[in-house]
Amino acid sequence: MHTLPEPVRRVAAWCVVVLLVTGVAAVGVWLCVTFQTAVTPVLLALLGTALLRPLYLRLVAMKVQRSLAAGLTCAAVVAVFGGATYIVVAALIDTGDQILISLRRAATDLTRHLGAAGTSLDDLATNARSLLGKFGGTAASGVISGLSVVGEVIAMAVLALLLVFFFLRDAGRALHALRSMVPAGGADPVEAMARRAYGAVEGFMRGTTLIALIDALLITAGLLILRVPNAVGLGALVFVGAYIPYLGAFISGAVAVLVALAERGVAIALWAVGVVLAVQLIEGHVLQPVIQSRTVQMHPAVVMIAITAGASVAGILGMLLAVPLTAAAFGVIGELRRLYAADGT
Repeated sequence: MHTLPEPVRRVAAWCVVVLLVTGVAAVGVWLCVTFQTAVTPVLLALLGTALLRPLYLRLVAMKVQRSLAAGLTCAAVVAVFGGATYIVVAALIDTGDQILISLRRAATDLTRHLGAAGTSLDDLATNARSLLGKFGGTAASGVISGLSVVGEVIAMAVLALLLVFFFLRDAGRALHALRSMVPAGGADPVEAMARRAYGAVEGFMRGTTLIALIDALLITAGLLILRVPNAVGLGALVFVGAYIPYLGAFISGAVAVLVALAERGVAIALWAVGVVLAVQLIEGHVLQPVIQSRTVQMHPAVVMIAITAGASVAGILGMLLAVPLTAAAFGVIGELRRLYAADGT
């Protein structure tokens, strides 16, 4: 009996590997979605650990006890993100009414310029008011459900912060436990793949943080030049939103433009649009290629596909986790290729 040619056997073997990996990945995604409440804090904690580990290691190098160093690191992240959240919320509360007034004025001006064609805007406003009155009863239940969602988010954030503390302090024990669960012959390759995956996530978080900081500083400087109130708060929103690729930049930029419209008028709002677009162009054509190419080597098309898939699976949270998880998968694949080449098979 004739054996199959070597190239055909290699292709068949790789097809089997791809099918097995796809099946395992599908089961993993299904389990993550099913146990989302438990899995989400773990994944967020891994991202936080990858971001905060350099600070933790620096504190340990300064002879700070490990538990204290982990606690100080967690306290630092609470102070930074808590302060940023407070600044953003305070800025939106201060300018919220003025934003609505400016939008209503802009709609009125648009209606006046459109003439008869603009009467549909009046009809739309009338219908909107009637709909709000008709569904006012459901608004209360919506508020209650919204409060429950907020409570769930706060609980997951607290759990993720506690997990960050333990991940930072007990990273060595976790690696030892991973090696103990793998047969002796596979312990070294599994550890190498784990380190490669973690390094990819760490590189992504480090690069994203640097890009977010530069974006926030540039937009804050532009808004300060335009004398837009709460420029620091809007810059903080840009920094936080940068961790959600594409969507975060769009939302934070839109909020900055709305605040400029409310406080400084249409002309300054148009200048704010120019500032936001200029910063996004700098990010897309300079910062992303230079910084992310040194930390995570992924094509922009792969990033967009990962974000789309993450959004379809878990919404905004999926968009946040999609890119680092994809970076980790690429790290594992890269390590497998290295081991495969080293074996010479």
